[in-house]
Amino acid sequence: MNKAITDGLVLMPTPFAAGLGQWSRGDGVPGSDTYHNIATAAFVPADQDFGGALEILKTEATQKLRYKGETPLLPGCYLRVTARVKAIAGSLPSVRVAGWAGKAGGGHVGGLTETGPSVQLTSYGEVVEISAIIGAGNRGGVDMVWGTEAIYGHFGIDLTGPTGGVVRVDDIEIEDVTGVFLRDIVNVVDVRDFGAVGNGSADDSAAFEAADAAANGRTVLVSKGTYRLANSVTMDSRVEFEGTVTMPRGAILSLRKNFGLPAYIDAFGDEEEALAKAIQSLLNNADHESLDMGGRRVTLRAPMDVQAMVPNRSSYAQRRVIRNGQIRAETNVDWSPRVVTSRATYSASKNFKLTNVVNVANVPVGALVEGAGVGREIYVRSVDIPNAEIELSQPIGDAEGTQVFTFTRFKFLLDFSGFNRLDVFQLNDLEFQCGEQASGILLAPVGIGMQVRDCVFNRPGHRAIASHGSGCQGMVVQGCQFISHEGGTLSQNRVSVAITANGQDIKIQDNRASQFRHFLVFSGAQGLISGNHFYQGDPASAGIRTAGIVLALKACNTTIADNYIDNAFIEWTNEREAQAEFTDGFGFAGLSVTGNIFLCSHVARWFSFLVVKPYGTGHFVNGLNVSGNTFRAVSGNIARVERVDDSFAPLDLTKMKKIDFSNNTYHAIDNGSSNPLTVSHSQNTHAETWVIGTESRLPFDGHAREVDTLVHRGRLRNEANVSEWYMPYTLTNQGGAKNQVHVIYPRKVRGDLNIQVRMD
Repeated sequence: MNKAITDGLVLMPTPFAAGLGQWSRGDGVPGSDTYHNIATAAFVPADQDFGGALEILKTEATQKLRYKGETPLLPGCYLRVTARVKAIAGSLPSVRVAGWAGKAGGGHVGGLTETGPSVQLTSYGEVVEISAIIGAGNRGGVDMVWGTEAIYGHFGIDLTGPTGGVVRVDDIEIEDVTGVFLRDIVNVVDVRDFGAVGNGSADDSAAFEAADAAANGRTVLVSKGTYRLANSVTMDSRVEFEGTVTMPRGAILSLRKNFGLPAYIDAFGDEEEALAKAIQSLLNNADHESLDMGGRRVTLRAPMDVQAMVPNRSSYAQRRVIRNGQIRAETNVDWSPRVVTSRATYSASKNFKLTNVVNVANVPVGALVEGAGVGREIYVRSVDIPNAEIELSQPIGDAEGTQVFTFTRFKFLLDFSGFNRLDVFQLNDLEFQCGEQASGILLAPVGIGMQVRDCVFNRPGHRAIASHGSGCQGMVVQGCQFISHEGGTLSQNRVSVAITANGQDIKIQDNRASQFRHFLVFSGAQGLISGNHFYQGDPASAGIRTAGIVLALKACNTTIADNYIDNAFIEWTNEREAQAEFTDGFGFAGLSVTGNIFLCSHVARWFSFLVVKPYGTGHFVNGLNVSGNTFRAVSGNIARVERVDDSFAPLDLTKMKKIDFSNNTYHAIDNGSSNPLTVSHSQNTHAETWVIGTESRLPFDGHAREVDTLVHRGRLRNEANVSEWYMPYTLTNQGGAKNQVHVIYPRKVRGDLNIQVRMD
């Protein structure tokens, strides 16, 4: 600042040794009298204290000494005038720095303070130094505030008090001291002014806090250097970083005035470390509820264990949000899953545990469990090393006994599994660039109200959002894009899953997913799945398709509404209790499928949009509403829209209850199901028993178990073509497939009727 303002300007007056003609006895203006060739003033070339000095006999009440040169004053520049004086003989006067303020055109600026503090000389031969600071701003330490109208000054000293004394004056100095006021001028407080070293080893924590305390609304400048902060530091002022900081993992940097990822990147210089420290502050400061990434992209060289970034917290239950940025997997890093095999025992009596696990310490929490009879998307929830046990996210099904299990731990960009519990956490407007290797998010083992909104999961290697416990309780996933890297892979060979959830009350709304193996695997109940579009087709002719939604709980109490289900199907299964025979309970209950658009193309004829897959005998459907949907097949018909996958067991069609299959639209579907089903029958031959088939149009090709209504469309006629007025009765569950109804009359008749048949 000093050099920028005054470089090239002459500030120092000429020395007395050069002659006294430049030193005025008045204000220093042109034409004023000088000290040249007068009897009361002389230059003393040899003085023991000053070298050369001006000796003056005080003859006036205010004896003025002014340099006739015009010392420039620039906006933002502060000058200090210094003089050294000593009394030689006679009366002892007072002395002060003084000046004359000049403006453009040579005029005087009136109304200003033009003298500095006065000092009384008290003894002979004692050197007294006086000074005063002149500048435009009214700042602490400025003795003469001259504003911006004054553009130059004539400076020197005044001798006041009694006359008759003799004093000697050393050469007067004028210097630029703008640097003293630099912080005030540019509204910046530099941490170095408060003792910060910035060498990367000294602890600068106290200096940062002192600068923050002194800022008083100004910006704290962290000038160039590397500053080690050994302790947590909270900055209440806005902070500007030219240099960077380092901190131990447990120390927290809280930037209250400019909290946001760009500021932390400036602070730490490394974007990965910056994200970690920003998240740490987010979960440790009540002054901000969200971390704005400022649209920045952060490249991770390893999975981010979020709890390890916040070592002082194992749980958190206040709303916090990370928003507006991109998190990317470094392509030159190995993101391959960690795979461990171990022998363990599973028993239906402890259906959430594996026991007697060999080398249990090697099994990672959050790993996917695979083995003979193990259901889909079951994870390690926790590991009990002393007891050699593993807690599971769900029962694993038909795996009774001891076998070797495979545990596959995917690597997630954001891994929340280290928390014991995490509630009401939210991710908004983020893109997860997984690069075909990394997975997206692993939730905490326990938690309520996780929200993922308007995010993009770009090419996850294995999972986009996964839950290894109940951390998905009440989860909302809304407005997200899930983009698979397996578009060129046949459906049945894909491995990636968009969403895995185990908890209750999830809301999966308005998302789009393309070409995953599964869009959602849901093992809980009370789910609301609406407004989504998921596409799982492939170019194969007569191709196989995979389930878009897997409901792995019988009594799911779930609504699937207003979705576009494209070359995928809904699978409803009880594989978590594989091979369990039905003994009591609701059965497959509480599913509502309404208002959806179903489309398939180039699929095998046996493909169906709703598949119930029971494990164990005796299971039945007890509460299913399929209504208001549009079903369409392209490039070939399919047989029906619903079916039972009886690979392990069929449904018990004699127990079906509360099934509503109505108001659906069918295109290129051979057997469009309905329940109740209205059959129009024309009996063209006279018979006492009319055999009425349901043409495989009852849901799941079910039994004709009930008749709701029977209406003749015209008159009944006997063999003499005479009208009859009989009221028939019906027999249900007729025929080999029990899908016929017999209408019985007391005499042989013929005619037309509509009959409404139910399979429940």
